[in-house]
Amino acid sequence: MTDRVVGPHVDGPILGTPDSFPERPTTSGRTGRSIAFVVIGIFIAFAMGGWGYVMMAARGNPDVLTEVISFEVVDPSLVTVTFQAHKPADQAAVCRLRATDVEHVEVGTRDVTLPRGESDVRLTERLHTSARATSGHVQYCYLVQ
Repeated sequence: MTDRVVGPHVDGPILGTPDSFPERPTTSGRTGRSIAFVVIGIFIAFAMGGWGYVMMAARGNPDVLTEVISFEVVDPSLVTVTFQAHKPADQAAVCRLRATDVEHVEVGTRDVTLPRGESDVRLTERLHTSARATSGHVQYCYLVQ
């Protein structure tokens, strides 16, 4: 069997030698790119910090922790919500109860005041609704000065 050569025979490197390429440009172009990357990095850090603050602020006041124990749809216009709240004993708090329907549309709200003097409060509250509710929960709580 004979060796067949496809294409011209090449004696040197295919990609060339170091002498085949012109000198590299100076690093002045790299400095500009580095500065641009640093500025973009600082911008991203500030944006992420701002987003973190917005998410933390949207969560509400973490000093009042709540847990819904149960809710009961009494009739198409009434829901009872039993919940427990933990807060500092020397401060009062206000909690917003919310009822939603099957499509998660708000059908009723009510603000409930938690008195001073108790840190753990368990309440059962009635919430009137404009349509049949399928859930009841505590939307948020905040401390009152």
